[in-house]
Amino acid sequence: MIKCGIVGFGKMGKIRAKAIRLNGKAKIISVYDNKTSIDFEGYPVAKNSDDIINNPDINTVFICTPNFFNKPLTIQALKAGKNVFCEKPPAFNAKNVEEIREIERIYGKKLMYGFNHRNHPSVKKMKMLIDSNEFGKVIWMRGRYGKSVDKGFFNNWRADKKLSGGGILIDQGIHMLDLFLFLGSEFDEVKAYVSNIYWDAEIEDNAFVLLKNTKTGLVASLHSTMTQWRHLFSLEIFLEKGYLVLNGLKTSSGTYGDEILSIAKNRSTSPAATWEDEEHITYHTNTSWRNEIDHFFNAIETNTNIEIGNSSDALRLMKIIDMIYLNGRS
Repeated sequence: MIKCGIVGFGKMGKIRAKAIRLNGKAKIISVYDNKTSIDFEGYPVAKNSDDIINNPDINTVFICTPNFFNKPLTIQALKAGKNVFCEKPPAFNAKNVEEIREIERIYGKKLMYGFNHRNHPSVKKMKMLIDSNEFGKVIWMRGRYGKSVDKGFFNNWRADKKLSGGGILIDQGIHMLDLFLFLGSEFDEVKAYVSNIYWDAEIEDNAFVLLKNTKTGLVASLHSTMTQWRHLFSLEIFLEKGYLVLNGLKTSSGTYGDEILSIAKNRSTSPAATWEDEEHITYHTNTSWRNEIDHFFNAIETNTNIEIGNSSDALRLMKIIDMIYLNGRS
C-alpha cells in the first residue's frame, strides 16, 4: 500500500486527503500543519515536517504548504527516498526547478505537481478534440482568469513576495499558462505588462501577456487579474475548422460559475455565421483532484512515468513565468 504523509493541512491538504481516501489505494499515516488549532480530521498529527519526511513508514509525501516551502521540502523529501506530490508553483523560477530535477534524477523517485486544471473533464475533452485533428491546428488562444479580493487578502503570506514569489500571475495565471502549453504548444516569444494598477502592493495585481510560437505562428493572450471584482474563468481555443470555448470552472470555492464547454465547427462564411448549431456541455462535478491522485498513484504502483504534471512540464512553465516577469517589468 502507498503510505502517505501530508505536510500542510489547510485547504489544499484537506482536498488532497479527500482525494486519497476516494482513490482507496493508499493510507494516510500522519499529517502536519504549523497551525495547531485547525481540524486534523482524526489523522495522527506529526510534530513537524521532518517527522513526516523522515518517517520510515511513509513512502509518499504531499507538500501543501505556502509557496516558499515548496522547493526545499520537495528536495528534502526526494533525498529521503520519498515519492513527492507538490502543489504549484514548483519553485520561484526555472533555475530552482532545474535544481529540483537534478535531485529527482539522482534519487529516482516519482515527482508530480498539482496543476489540476489539466485534469478537469472539460479540459480533457478539449485536449482530445485538438489531438484528433478534427478541427485542424490551433490558430490562437485567449485566456482570462480573474478574481476579486479585498484588503484582507494582503494580511496573509500570499501578499508577501518573499513568501509567494509573486502576485496574481504565479498564484492564478500560472494555471492558464499551463493550459496554453498543454493544449497549444511551446512559446519562444513573450510580450508582457505586469503591473500594480489598483492595490499598490509589493505583488502584481494584473498581468497582460502575449505569447507566440514563432515557428507555427500560434499566438496566445492571457489576462490574469485580481481587479476582476468577480471571479471569472474563460479559455478560448480557435482552430482552423472551429472553436472550443470553456467558460466557468467547477472549483472547491464554487465561485467561478457553471463549467460550460461550447464546441462548434466553422459553419458559414463571415459575417453570416449563426450560433444555433453550437454544442454545449455542462460539467457538474469537479473530478480533477481525484484524477490527479489516480494518475500519481498509478505511476507509483506500475513504476511508469508521470505523464501530466511532471517536472519537465514544471520547467517549461517556469521558463515562461521567468520571461513574463522579466519582460513585463522592464
